[in-house]
Amino acid sequence: MRLITPPGVYAPQGDTELLLDTLAREDVGPGDKVLDMCTGTGVLAIAAARRGAETTAVDISGAAVTTARLNARVHGCRVRVVRGDLTRPVAGERFDLVTVNPPYVPADAPDVPARGPERAWDAGRDGRLLLDRICRAAPSVLAPEGVLLLVQSSLSGVDASIEALRKSGLRARVAARSDQPFGPVMASRAGWFEARGLVPPGVRHEELVVIRAVREVSAERFGEATRGGEPAERGTGADGPAPGTDTAAQTEEAA
Repeated sequence: MRLITPPGVYAPQGDTELLLDTLAREDVGPGDKVLDMCTGTGVLAIAAARRGAETTAVDISGAAVTTARLNARVHGCRVRVVRGDLTRPVAGERFDLVTVNPPYVPADAPDVPARGPERAWDAGRDGRLLLDRICRAAPSVLAPEGVLLLVQSSLSGVDASIEALRKSGLRARVAARSDQPFGPVMASRAGWFEARGLVPPGVRHEELVVIRAVREVSAERFGEATRGGEPAERGTGADGPAPGTDTAAQTEEAA
């Protein structure tokens, strides 16, 4: 698929391809509602829209939102594109399928970058700043029997994601795996990964994994205990909004 990919917007790579392949095996079509979080270029949202699904794409980056809108138009797909932080712009909505390729690369910084290209992949020292939030928030936007497809690296704790999703009331398992050599970003941090025990000495590859999690009907109670796409106790009260959160979502439908 030919895409507009400006600087600062995550270009589709091996993780995107693995998630697209997994999406292709899902029973998605007209009448289904699909949400793509951390949409980047919008490639996953476009793939779902091409199959007739009612599709929404979300990204906190203004550049990514503009890019996703342009790509949807270029491909003649109807996609609602929303700027905001993860599930918050679609709070109260439910989707039959949710896809997400979040930032998950461990970095020698405690927080997600506020700007710059690293914002598309850096996710704190363990790579889980976004993953943990997604695992908590997923039930609030999944319809009963809805499916979450989440891609991440083996360096950022696959077992931790599966356990967190199960604690959130979802039935989770690994649906796809792919071994991939380190790209430039990962290779530049190989020594730091070794020092933290994330890879053995000399290893310069990672396993990419797609986790498939299903919201069973009995998980309805988890959604009722959430507010604004996050667990109620982690809303916009004393903790305040997440870093970089837009206080007002911006929406536009591309057709």
